[in-house]
Amino acid sequence: MNHKKTAALFILTGLITMVLGLVFGVVGGFQYILPDFLKEQLTFQTTRPLHVYLVISFIFSSAVGCVYYFLPGVAGRKLYSPWLAFMHWLCHSAIIVVVITGFFCGHFSGREYLEFPPVMALVILGSWSLLIVNFFKTMPIRFHHQPVYVWSWATGIIFFFITVTEAHLWVLPYFHNNIIRDLTVQWKALGSMVGSWNMLVYGTTFYVMERITNDKTIAQSKTAFFFYFLSLTNLMFNWGHHTYIVPASPVVKEVSYIISMTELLFIGKIIYTWRQTYIAARLNYSLIPYRLFTAGDFWVFLNLILAIIISVPAVNLYTHGTHITVAHAMGTTIGINTNLLLGCVLFVAFDRSPEFANRYKKYFMIGIPLLNMSLLVFWAALLICGVIKSSDTLNSVPFATMMTHLQPWFVMFTGAGVCIMISLFLILFPLIRIFLKKSD
Repeated sequence: MNHKKTAALFILTGLITMVLGLVFGVVGGFQYILPDFLKEQLTFQTTRPLHVYLVISFIFSSAVGCVYYFLPGVAGRKLYSPWLAFMHWLCHSAIIVVVITGFFCGHFSGREYLEFPPVMALVILGSWSLLIVNFFKTMPIRFHHQPVYVWSWATGIIFFFITVTEAHLWVLPYFHNNIIRDLTVQWKALGSMVGSWNMLVYGTTFYVMERITNDKTIAQSKTAFFFYFLSLTNLMFNWGHHTYIVPASPVVKEVSYIISMTELLFIGKIIYTWRQTYIAARLNYSLIPYRLFTAGDFWVFLNLILAIIISVPAVNLYTHGTHITVAHAMGTTIGINTNLLLGCVLFVAFDRSPEFANRYKKYFMIGIPLLNMSLLVFWAALLICGVIKSSDTLNSVPFATMMTHLQPWFVMFTGAGVCIMISLFLILFPLIRIFLKKSD
């Protein structure tokens, strides 16, 4: 089996898990406003981890598929082992099936984002090792001459392996017998894990943008590498803003806060290039992947503002654990990662099947703007929920009264969630059809 077929299988797996993740996400939204909805068949304690796990699986499956698809062309040589790549996909798919089955059977670990039993981590690390071998055996030895997206891919691959290992240190008595140590390590690992998949997504986006513009200087510029190292620094150190409420070392919190504030440089860069991005979007508006990248740029801008606000310790004290944190997660996952990844997947689909663009263009023309308008409403509703919850908590409002205050906004974000699902279905189902049909 050649590398493009295996890459297509990874992408197809990601698209299917996204469809399932959306369904469980909407079910969970209805359970917010209708507590008895499917209560006997599917509780919220099951729908939430299913939704989170499946959406994260979409990100990793699609990103890894794109890396496998583009890697030989970037390296200028064949993939080291197409067989290992296919074995990686088999293991990856089996893990997804086992974890989902375990959730339905009530097998949870109780850990945020890693609700599956810890023994599965060994299988995940084993399958990921196949990607590590393939990637570093395929890339030329002189790594320092490679463009920034190769560095991003390598960083994401290595740090995912590290962070999954760190996130399961809680099974050792040294960590789970000390709640402060446990929470600190857990949130450090999860914060860096998000950074690892961001590296995979952003690296792939850089490569596709290079292909679209046919300008190879951008990915090898000093500016690109400056922002890569800034992203790497954030990956390793800015996780501390999750642990302001934990009585850990003040030095950790202070370093984390300073690192978080360097994100201001991202905002400065975005504002500086916004006019050029807007002009380029107008010139390339017929390119559907470019539309998704432009939408992702908009969500980077919004989410970085929110990230900087909630990274201020005095603010974080009141926002942590509220719907404001959820808004930040959803803005990042859907607004940034999903827009960028779908742009990359569409580029792969166009590369494999040029007639695909014209056949399904109308679905994308409706789906993309509907997705981002619905997400904006969804995001705003979550922010309002977070503000109300923080205010009611400060004023010692009874929980039942607080939920009454939140109910209209729950309805709003659930309705917006349904629109997000419909808009993504307009994009996902044509993509699934083409990846199922095209065999070469």
